[in-house]
Amino acid sequence: MPYTLAKIKIRDYAKWKHVFDDLSAVRKAYGAKKGFPFQEADSLNEVTVLIEWDNLENARKFIQSEDVKKSLKKSGTIKSDFYFLNEVEKIKV
Repeated sequence: MPYTLAKIKIRDYAKWKHVFDDLSAVRKAYGAKKGFPFQEADSLNEVTVLIEWDNLENARKFIQSEDVKKSLKKSGTIKSDFYFLNEVEKIKV
């Protein structure tokens, strides 16, 4: 399975989450399957988002889209880093 991992520094979680949620239909149109936002335990203005995609090409197109660029500005994002990942295997815990 392909994923994106986004490390994001934000000004305000509620504002960021509202913009993130508004982008849901766009993410789905690009092939997003499901996603998991996390807040850092010691810094609530640092968010990590893991999203599963149908393929990495669509994930790259989404991250590079004007929709994402506009949303990052609108949400008060200070810094964002995106990583493109392929699941290697499931692990037993």
